[in-house]
Amino acid sequence: MLNCQPKRLIARLDVKSENLIKGVHLEGLRVVGNPQDFAMQYYDDGADEIIYLDIVASLYGRSNLLEIVKKTAHNIFIPLTVGGGIRSLDDVSLFLKAGADKIAINTAAVKNPSLISEVSKKYGSQCMVLSIEAKKNKDKPGWEVYTDCGRESSGLDVIDWVQQAIKLGAGEVLVTSIDKEGTKKGFDNDLIKEVTQVSSVPIIASGGFGENSHLLDVCEAGADGIAFADTLHFKKNSIHDLREILLIENIPTRQTS
Repeated sequence: MLNCQPKRLIARLDVKSENLIKGVHLEGLRVVGNPQDFAMQYYDDGADEIIYLDIVASLYGRSNLLEIVKKTAHNIFIPLTVGGGIRSLDDVSLFLKAGADKIAINTAAVKNPSLISEVSKKYGSQCMVLSIEAKKNKDKPGWEVYTDCGRESSGLDVIDWVQQAIKLGAGEVLVTSIDKEGTKKGFDNDLIKEVTQVSSVPIIASGGFGENSHLLDVCEAGADGIAFADTLHFKKNSIHDLREILLIENIPTRQTS
């Protein structure tokens, strides 16, 4: 059954150092441009939200996002989610003070699940976004949680981890399919469907958009929000185009045009 809540159309910007980058399966990263310029364009085009992810911060133990977030938040007035290399409440506080509205945590939450509760209790569950990098199991049903930009297996089952994280206080879940990311072959709708069936919080689907039907399919799977990268960065579609796809099918969005 189609989730009838208005869909959020979200621009996802993966950042490495000071550059907006894009890859396939979270690998082969190439520079696209200045992330602030792209974020401003998506804001002007009517994006419902912006997601900034420093996808190599956990891998290298550092993040360069803070100054980027400060400059972006000064000019953009829609929800801004920030993730990558966030390991503590102090890190969370720095990004919230810089202008972020929500904090996405993957690697640090897997290593220390109590961080989810700490963030939720101090700043509210709406601030705590669980970021999941999911890869389909080869030898058994289901998906496994990966960390460190899809490089490290955790042994955690995605569905079990979602349920645990929500109990701990996660107020939203960003699900990135490593298998589909950057392929333009469609979202992992089976994954999104199973996650939404066990979730009491909004689910954002990321990874795989390539054509109009993919957007309709992931909405049918139950996604509350859909994150786009490649199609926006390389000007194949605008946020306005994507919204029109949904409106033609009478699927409600946060905005009407």
